[in-house]
Parts: sequence; C-alpha cells; structure tokens
Amino acid sequence: MSRIGERNLENRIYICIDLKSFYASVECVERGLDPMTTNLVVADPERTEKTICLAVSPSMKELGIKNRCRVFQIPKNVEYTMAPPRMQLYIDYSANIYSVYLKYIAKEDIHVYSIDEVFMDVTEYLTMYQMSAKELGMRIMQDVLETTGIPATCGIGTNLYLAKIALDITAKHSEDRVGVLSEELYQKMLWNHRPLTDFWRVGAGTAKRLDSIGIHTMGEVAQADEQMLHRLFGIDAELLIDHAWGRETTTMADIKNYKPKTNSISSGQVLSCDYSYEAGKLIVREMADLLALDLVDKGLVTDSITLHIGYNNAINEKPAHGTTTMTVNTSSAKTIVEYTEKLYERIMLPNTSIRRINLTFNNVVDEMYKQYDLFTDPAELERENKMQKAMLDIKKKFGKNAILKGMNLEEGATTMERNRQIGGHKSGE
Repeated sequence: MSRIGERNLENRIYICIDLKSFYASVECVERGLDPMTTNLVVADPERTEKTICLAVSPSMKELGIKNRCRVFQIPKNVEYTMAPPRMQLYIDYSANIYSVYLKYIAKEDIHVYSIDEVFMDVTEYLTMYQMSAKELGMRIMQDVLETTGIPATCGIGTNLYLAKIALDITAKHSEDRVGVLSEELYQKMLWNHRPLTDFWRVGAGTAKRLDSIGIHTMGEVAQADEQMLHRLFGIDAELLIDHAWGRETTTMADIKNYKPKTNSISSGQVLSCDYSYEAGKLIVREMADLLALDLVDKGLVTDSITLHIGYNNAINEKPAHGTTTMTVNTSSAKTIVEYTEKLYERIMLPNTSIRRINLTFNNVVDEMYKQYDLFTDPAELERENKMQKAMLDIKKKFGKNAILKGMNLEEGATTMERNRQIGGHKSGE
C-alpha cells in the first residue's frame, strides 16, 4: 500500500476535520480567552442544574468532565465560566470556517457532517498542492485557527470510515492533533482497542450484544464466525464486519448522489414542566401550524402525519404513538391542524402528564403534487396559501414573533419562546 498522502488510482484519501469543543471554543474566543486552557461550559443558567452542558472546553475534558454532562455532575471544586448558548453565533462561526475550507477544496468534495465536522475527499488535490494529506490537513487547521481562533483536530484515512476513526481515536493521542490510518495501520493499532463504543456506529446496545458472545474488540469481531454475527445483527452485521477490517465502500460521490426514497420534516420539543391533556393539545396544534408554514416556505406538501408523545417519567406508560393519512396532499395549516388534533385525541391517554412531543410530516413532496378531494374548496385553499406566504414574508422581514395567532398567546403556549431559539436553545440574538 502506498504512503498515505500520495495519490493512488486504487485508493481515495479522505480528511475529516472536527472543531474542538466547538461551542465552548467560540465562547472562549469571544471573551479573548484561550480555548485550550480555559475552563468553560456552555449551558443555560436559567435552567435547572439538571440541564445538559452543550459543550465543555478541552481543559475541563482533561479533568475527566465529559461532554454533554449535566451541570450538577461537574465537581464542586472545579472553577469554570458558564456561557449561555448563542446558537446563531455558532452558525455564523461555522459558516466562516466553511469559507476557509472552500479556499482549499471545492464544495463537491466536502460533506458537512455536522455544524463542527466535515469530510473532504482530497485525492485530486494532493498533486496540485504538492503536499501529503497530513500537510494539507494541518495547513487547513492552521488557517481556521488564524482566521477564527478555533482549534481543530484532523483524521486522515484511505476511506471515509478510517478518516473518522483516525479523528475520533488516534488524533486524540497525537501532539499535532492529527491521526492517520490505512487498513493495515487500523488492524495493527486498533484491533485490540477498548472500549468498542469508541468506534463510529458502535453504540452501547451493540457492544452489549457483542459482549454476550465474548467479543470485546474489533479484532475479535473480524475473526468471529460471520453466520453468528448475522444471526445476532441481521443485515447490520455486514457493516460491522467491514468496519472491523477497516473497510468502507461508500465514497464522497455516493454521498453527493444519494437521494432518499422518502422525505419527511419534523419538529420536537421537551416541555419545561408537566402539561395536562388539554395543555398538550394546544402545543400540538401550535407545532402543526408552524410545521405547515415550513411546508409552504419550502414549496412542499404532505399526506401523512406521525405524532409521538412522551409522558412524565413517573407515569409507567409507553409513549403514545400514531400515524394518520390525510385524503389530500397539502400544506394547508387548517387541514393539517385538524388532522393532527384528531390524531392526538385518538392516541393520547386522558389524565396524563406530558413532557415530550415529536411531530412528523411524512411523504413530503413538491407542491406540484398537491391534491384535492371532493370536500376541498380550491379557492379557499388558495386564499389560505396566499395568507401563509404573507405571514412568512412578514416573519422574514420583522422576526418570527412579528405576527402570531391567538393560540400562541394562550397560557402554556410555547411558540413565542421557541421562535427565539435555534435547535431548542437560545439563538443569542
């Protein structure tokens, strides 16, 4: 196998870059502090001590404090700064950093995996830049640091999986924060690595099932009886076996060309306190109304709605779950709210306390496929659609709370507060 960093017709070379403790690093930079040495957590001080820290700085991780911990789990003897989340600020930083990536790599060869992580196919760039993949990765990391002050980590591999594993496992133990893996190096360095949950896509459930048959490392997975693994994991065993050997057939081109068979959009929220049956119905109606507006904004329609309701943990009941199919393909808020409310009444237990709600519109397609039934008044629907578009224009110009409906002002309504958030957290604006 050729040295990683040199172009090879048989192998692609991938780079995976992760921004270290991204939210926490942004908050440090904004305060003129060193992200690598400052103790800082990103969490909302207005919530209880049970709230999850969205990020903890690298220096706190070195103290053994885990990312996504809860505030009360931070040892009392650790001094730190708590920064309220500012989601819009993080999005702006991420966009700025993406513009740095584009200085080196075309967007067709970049896959944005998350707000703080990207994959790049750099195969065709190494000869042009006369660099190894490691040199190019370090150049990009340095540019990001100089441009934004945000430190990064880099994984390099001969396939997407190895680049990810090099980032997640080997880069952490490298002084230059760069990890490099080929299939050969992966088998040599990581076949005996523990725990298995350090590996991408190996969750606690998978590790537990492997443990039940005496398998604790990727090397043991690779050497295990494949029929036994298929009995245990079904079709998922194929991916597990490939990854055990360090193989991955998916390419950047596959990702770019992927078209899902079905599309959906969804909205979810965890309520700040227990909501009664009637109060929960109000929230569901608000969510359906907002999600219908989202359909209009994107030029889409739906014919199927799924609702998932989680009760208070003290209630020993399975979550309420159900799907309803409408007689039309529509983005009409009036129609969608009516169907959603009936679905809620059908699946919900009375006299229960609600804490979590997820609403999904299924089979989402372009509005050119809009349908009517015998009870539909096309003229009325057209008037409603024009009104929805006018509301969107007002919201985009003056803010999401510039125009509201009566239900949004009722006691217990959450739309106004959620309009001030991004991803369920404060936007910082």
